Amino acid sequence: QVQLVESGGGLVQAGGSLRLSCAASGRTFSDYAMGWFRRAPGKGREFVAAISWSGRTLYDADSVKGRFTISRDNAKNTVYLQMNSLKPEDTAVYYCAVRWGAVASDEYDYWGQGTQVTVSS
Repeated sequence: QVQLVESGGGLVQAGGSLRLSCAASGRTFSDYAMGWFRRAPGKGREFVAAISWSGRTLYDADSVKGRFTISRDNAKNTVYLQMNSLKPEDTAVYYCAVRWGAVASDEYDYWGQGTQVTVSS
């Protein structure tokens, strides 16, 4: 079993920045990808970004590429999402997730509880 705990969400003005963190614990493992997803009010869950064990990244190009950066620290089993130039439409609950193997935008095995990000205009 894997536990994921997100942190770093909050309220920020448009144009501001936030850094989300997600720490994984539980089962000892390697070679897994970590991803970030979000769910805005009244909408479905949306893929944001993911990173492989070796550091290969994948982004949702339309919405966040160029503004968000995903990174990870394997020694700490932690993934980060640096969010810059935030827009009101980035307001959502952000979830981190883990999947075994290659980086991808779906088919994740474990999920965190989410952290709220609110961007005011």
